[in-house]
Amino acid sequence: MSAITRQDDGTLPSYAWPGGYPIYYLTKDCGVLCPDCANGKHGSEAHEANDDPQWRLVACDVHWEGEPLTCDHCNAEIESAYGEDDE
Repeated sequence: MSAITRQDDGTLPSYAWPGGYPIYYLTKDCGVLCPDCANGKHGSEAHEANDDPQWRLVACDVHWEGEPLTCDHCNAEIESAYGEDDE
């Protein structure tokens, strides 16, 4: 997990650079958010200073491999960088 870092324009990134790997965000209550919802879109109230654990952003990471993650707010799929496991 990584600390949350904003871009120069104040938004949270959707992809890690270099590489363009897809990022997802975690809330204090272990919810998964897509970058759009982490940036307050779709009616989301997510941000680092929110006292409500379902909206307080605490970490982000790259979704390296496996099945897509599902955003707990808007149900968008967050694809993995390397696709699903071949097991």
